[in-house]
Amino acid sequence: QVQLVESGGGLVQAGGSLRLSCAASGRTFSIYTMGWFRQAPGKGREFVARIRWSTGNTYNADSVKGRFTISRDNAKNTAYLQMDSLKPEDTAVYYCAAATRSPDNYDTWGQGTQVTVSS
Repeated sequence: QVQLVESGGGLVQAGGSLRLSCAASGRTFSIYTMGWFRQAPGKGREFVARIRWSTGNTYNADSVKGRFTISRDNAKNTAYLQMDSLKPEDTAVYYCAAATRSPDNYDTWGQGTQVTVSS
């Protein structure tokens, strides 16, 4: 099994930046994909970005393209989400997730980290 721990959330003004980290432990060799999702108050969970663990191939949601960048450091078993040009509508709890059984089936989730963007 894989365990995930997020860090790096906080309060930032609109236009600012934050970097989230997601440290994986356990059977990390089984990871196909790492993804970031978010959930704003009163809304459903939204996909943000994902990265293929072996190739580094990335894909972002349209809502964050050009502003957010997902990356990973395989040696540290850590995925990152660099968030620039933040907007108040980016306010949410951000979760990282791992797909360990198939490339797009996220079966392991972190505890979440709060990101608040003030206007």
